[in-house]
Amino acid sequence: MHHNASAASPSVALYWDFENLHASLSEARLGEGSYSKPDGRFKAQEPLIDVATILELAASFGPIAINRAYCNWQFFGRYRDALLQGGMELIQMFPPGASTKNGADIRLCLDAAEDMGRFDHIGTVVIVAGDSDFMPLSQKLKVTGRRLVGVGTRKSTNRHWARSCHAFHYYEDLIAGGALGPDFETPPPASPAA
Repeated sequence: MHHNASAASPSVALYWDFENLHASLSEARLGEGSYSKPDGRFKAQEPLIDVATILELAASFGPIAINRAYCNWQFFGRYRDALLQGGMELIQMFPPGASTKNGADIRLCLDAAEDMGRFDHIGTVVIVAGDSDFMPLSQKLKVTGRRLVGVGTRKSTNRHWARSCHAFHYYEDLIAGGALGPDFETPPPASPAA
């Protein structure tokens, strides 16, 4: 394989802090704080994430080479078909006790940093998460010349993290059909009282 082939079409690495996105959507539906209660987290979860739409966004930047999702998959079996169709590599995170903070973001950051060192064909990194915990990763990725695209919900996305991405897409806008529009600074739609 010669090098200019990979230069012609840089590929995409997609990392999902899966439970983080699911939790925000769950709370948007059932009320703030509902997911972090034991009877919210530790039970079979309704599939709320539109996996295909996020995959479509990622694929718009090039061929997807890495598609890795971090979660405690124990309660996410109902996502099975969407995950299999998306060809996702599932990383199992065991939550320490009943705390809502799992180590997914740390593991995701370490893996992404390692992947960037190993694979120079990756041109765009898409991170599905809203935490400010990803700020150091953003700085690391920029130094390596990668394009960073973030996806997160309006309510749970840290604005500093969103601004640290080259482009940031609000999940709600993607679902509403603005998938590939430059929706970085769109004002939030007037939300009906939950």
